[in-house]
Amino acid sequence: MRRRVFISLLGGAAAWPLAARGQQGLPVIGFLDPTSPDAEVERLRAFRQGLKDAGFVEGENVEVVYRFAENQSDRLPALAAELVRRRVAVIATRSMGAYAAKAATSKIPIVFMLSEDPVRLGLVASLARPGGNLTGVNFLSTELTAKRLELLRELVPGAARVAVLVNPANAMRAAVTVRDLQTAGGAMGLQIQVLNASSSQEINAAFATFVRERPDAVFVGTDASASMSAASSRAQSPPTCRSYRLRSSSWLSTPRLPGCSA
Repeated sequence: MRRRVFISLLGGAAAWPLAARGQQGLPVIGFLDPTSPDAEVERLRAFRQGLKDAGFVEGENVEVVYRFAENQSDRLPALAAELVRRRVAVIATRSMGAYAAKAATSKIPIVFMLSEDPVRLGLVASLARPGGNLTGVNFLSTELTAKRLELLRELVPGAARVAVLVNPANAMRAAVTVRDLQTAGGAMGLQIQVLNASSSQEINAAFATFVRERPDAVFVGTDASASMSAASSRAQSPPTCRSYRLRSSSWLSTPRLPGCSA
């Protein structure tokens, strides 16, 4: 359903102006993503299928220009500016890419996917009437952070220390996740330990910390799971509550400990 809504917004956001046509005379969509193609295989597949369902087939009647920041958020403004120079008809983006796209243009329609509240972040005026040139889909993932921690506590009632994996490359989402978890964890008497997971090296270091310090449970932030999909599976991991389905599902099954996922 969310994919259909996103694609419907994407198709309606641009009237495919003549100025936004590629070398083959096709209308052009700019696709801006904070991560990498390898981390977004499933999302890209769904994106293309959604376009097809809406009557747009890449290479036949629409062109898509892809720009990936490779988990380097400081690259997003330049990539967004590049898409603006290409005079794309619409920019499809998510997470911190929405900020970069908004800063780059006030004219080209921008369609975003976002876990955080776009009103609170200043991206749109309101959910009912976004205003400006931005619209999109809000998954409300971060609003459920405290509830996921409650479920993890129910799963492991004796837990006192919870390790939290966040992706520092997405500073905005990481800050929101840590803030909400520290607030909820404090109310539950939980100690929150924050670990970075934006690269294979950081993920390896985090799992080494799990083995060495043995936290009672692990909470994977909404953006950290995309980074984790690129790393190999690890043994000896504690129970995990995740916001996205991890490609390396063996992390949960190997230690013979309960886990929960959203």
